Amino acid sequence: SDCMKILVIGGGGREHAMVWKLAADSRNPALFCAPGNAGTAEIAVNVNISAEDIDGLTAWAVENKPDLTVVGPEAPLCAGLTDAFQEKGLRVFGPCKSAAQLEGSKLFAKDVMISAGVPTAECKSFTDPDQAIKYVKEQGVPIVLKADGLAAGKGVFVCSSLAEAESAIKETMISKSFGDAGNTLLVEECLTGEEASILALIDGENILMLASSQDHKRVFNNDEGPNTGGMGAYSPAPVVTEDMWPFIRENIFNRVLKELKKRGIVYKGVLYAGIMMTPDGPKVLEFNCRFGDPETEAVLPRIAGDLVPALEACIDGNLEQNMIKWHDEACVCVVMAAGGYPGLYGKGDVISGLDEARKLGKLVVFHAGTKLDNGKVVTSGGRVLGVTALAPDLKGAIMLAYSGVSMISFDQAQYRTDIGAKALKPVF
Repeated sequence: SDCMKILVIGGGGREHAMVWKLAADSRNPALFCAPGNAGTAEIAVNVNISAEDIDGLTAWAVENKPDLTVVGPEAPLCAGLTDAFQEKGLRVFGPCKSAAQLEGSKLFAKDVMISAGVPTAECKSFTDPDQAIKYVKEQGVPIVLKADGLAAGKGVFVCSSLAEAESAIKETMISKSFGDAGNTLLVEECLTGEEASILALIDGENILMLASSQDHKRVFNNDEGPNTGGMGAYSPAPVVTEDMWPFIRENIFNRVLKELKKRGIVYKGVLYAGIMMTPDGPKVLEFNCRFGDPETEAVLPRIAGDLVPALEACIDGNLEQNMIKWHDEACVCVVMAAGGYPGLYGKGDVISGLDEARKLGKLVVFHAGTKLDNGKVVTSGGRVLGVTALAPDLKGAIMLAYSGVSMISFDQAQYRTDIGAKALKPVF
């Protein structure tokens, strides 16, 4: 049939947001999501294959021939999913394995940045825990420690005491909490300032910057408690002022692209720069090789019109600046998480209030850790829902999002009550 078929890979809030955005596309595509969740099930066909099962996904795609596959999470990209699909002649949005190293290895990303002259934190890497501890003692605190490999956003420690740093080094390099991801440890200077997430679509040559956003990484209000995968986001982020954009495009994205090309790597897909707005200007904290989560939930609803043409243009190498248009509205996403997250948490709790919340105008509830159990929506992950609102300004979007949150409940739900508050502080 001439109906376009799109496969979205992943099962979290980011993927529900993608499926939701693609469902509104003027080409009216038939949507599939592997593995998906209770939210994607309403607008797509969930395919019961794990996002990390590259052979299983490839076999499904060869048989079902999607016209486009959009990869959500980093693990399959770093494992070479794009390469496997391309070998079968399938069109896939997401970088190849060699390009995905920008996220898969923090050491590789650092090396690229230093060679390219991208502003970033001073850094040293270690494979021996004793050497790492010795160096940290010489440098003093505060200091940042990062596992080199993929650790689901949890392998970064901002240490304000030597004891904290020592226990993080032991956890990463000796107890191996993150497995082989912690074989190499990066020790970085601690940058100060406010963070922002900048996503750009890239077709190998051309760069199309998406709207700015800010994530809230710590589990509790006022940025306290351990790091999570992200407890909420908003867009735009006022900390990224108009005059910053040319600098970020030129000195971060363009330089990285040129350096990768020098190394024989063509980057196609979305590149996400986590940037600290320091007193000395923007500096890169990390790169991700995919849409951020929960930033995607705050950025995609602000796109006016279709997303498919821009995604296809990244594959075909004909990306143009006018391919994405924006609503003026601000967007806020508040994550409702399971009690105990990012540590141990329960699963299988019934979620109520979803139908009431969806009557609230420009509010959409993106599902993350949910599944259907006998017709009921139940919790199945640490981050459960992303309650997302659009409004003419950030203050209105915050109020609307929290009205939605107040209608939804499940056992031991936890969420921050200060998502977006940073953006409302007067800037002097």
